[in-house]
Amino acid sequence: QVQLVESGGGLVQPGGSLRLSCVASGSISGTIFRLYGLGWYRQPPGKERESVARITQFGSTDYPDSVKGRFTISRDNAKSMVYLQMNSLKPEDTAVYYCVAGWTGTGYAYWGQGTQVTVSS
Repeated sequence: QVQLVESGGGLVQPGGSLRLSCVASGSISGTIFRLYGLGWYRQPPGKERESVARITQFGSTDYPDSVKGRFTISRDNAKSMVYLQMNSLKPEDTAVYYCVAGWTGTGYAYWGQGTQVTVSS
């Protein structure tokens, strides 16, 4: 069984920062964690889910233009964790953010339960 648990969401003012964390447990944690592609998705209210960051097993990263330069994804294989540093937050960043793992070629196999991020004054 695989479990991804996010933390770090909350309410922040425009221009502020948040750091999301996600810890993996189960069959993808431990020494095998380093072999997995990881990422973060978000789902704004009334909209579809979208990818906001990806990091490969080799450490290569990718971001959509909407967050490039403001968001940074990183991973700590020793702790089976992935992070999303979000700076210069905007109201349109308001969404439920999901941690994902295990790129299959067409999508991610494992999803966390999500953490709410609200950007508002």
